[in-house]
Amino acid sequence: MKLNTLSAVMAALLIASANPTHAHHSFAVFDLSKTVNFKGTVKDLQWTNPHVWIRVEVLEKDKPVTYEFECAAIAVLKRAGWMRDTVKPGDAITVVSHPYKDGRPGGSVDHLILKDGTQVGSGDAIPGALTVPGAH
Repeated sequence: MKLNTLSAVMAALLIASANPTHAHHSFAVFDLSKTVNFKGTVKDLQWTNPHVWIRVEVLEKDKPVTYEFECAAIAVLKRAGWMRDTVKPGDAITVVSHPYKDGRPGGSVDHLILKDGTQVGSGDAIPGALTVPGAH
């Protein structure tokens, strides 16, 4: 009887270890000790899971540079009042971001400041997320 129990436990462990696990990535690539504002124009918004991405064209020394910013998941953004059409290509925005540690253009979105001054929070686990006033 003990051999059957041990065999069953070993088989269960073997099966469990054979299944791949998909861990969520960390925010370790971002410098959470820094918050930087980037003013620019929305190039595009990828409203996709697991994370929404926004590409913003920023002028640096009179040359356009495309910055890529990672946002929270769609459900999290919606809870914070950010909908698919909150920002559109061509919109002038300020991205308040935690930059990449390696210096590449972009980072993680803390919140956005729209042209009219409205702040739109990411609602993710990064401190400082705000919500849109009057959002449902």
